Amino acid sequence: KIEKFVTGIISTNCYIVTNEETKETVIVDPANLSKAMIGYIEEEELVIKAILLTHAHFDHMLAADDIRKAYGCKVYVHMDDERMLNDPFLNLSGTMGTEQTGISADHLLRDGDVFHFLNREWKVMATPGHTAGSVCYYLPEEKVLFSGDTLFAESLGRTDLPTGSMSAIVHSIAEKLLVLPDDIMVYPGHGDATTIGYEKQYNPVAAY
Repeated sequence: KIEKFVTGIISTNCYIVTNEETKETVIVDPANLSKAMIGYIEEEELVIKAILLTHAHFDHMLAADDIRKAYGCKVYVHMDDERMLNDPFLNLSGTMGTEQTGISADHLLRDGDVFHFLNREWKVMATPGHTAGSVCYYLPEEKVLFSGDTLFAESLGRTDLPTGSMSAIVHSIAEKLLVLPDDIMVYPGHGDATTIGYEKQYNPVAAY
């Protein structure tokens, strides 16, 4: 079960992903631990196992440490965003009225890593471009991709922030994401869900 909460100052999509049989849960990109999220976690009696960050910008990680302390789970980020996660200047916290925040991850990811959460296989796909350490999380069994700020519906992530690269993000989307099966559901860091098949037709990167 995938529950989306739009949180934080830039309307970030935070996903609470749960195995309904075991109540084991993974949280993807917690910008904020809202009352609605806390209520949902408590009402459903969820067991938080991990916090997965698609990248280290503040609007995807500000609540990670609070959740880690409250629920005793681990934080995962790609190794190339480790410094950004630690450094408020690089992760842009302190902007837009937010508090300066730097945290450390418990686990550093590499491209191709495979985890088993919620009795499902999660594949780490390094998709640099929005940041150097941007990743997508791919669940082939469920036909689901959490794309962070790499791939959006009919769009792609900005590349004018620290460690961003337009050539890298175009390569990541064209060579890694748009080659996936058409029926993969894409859950991005902002905006509406989409599918790989739709993006093959309507995403600007598809024209490259």
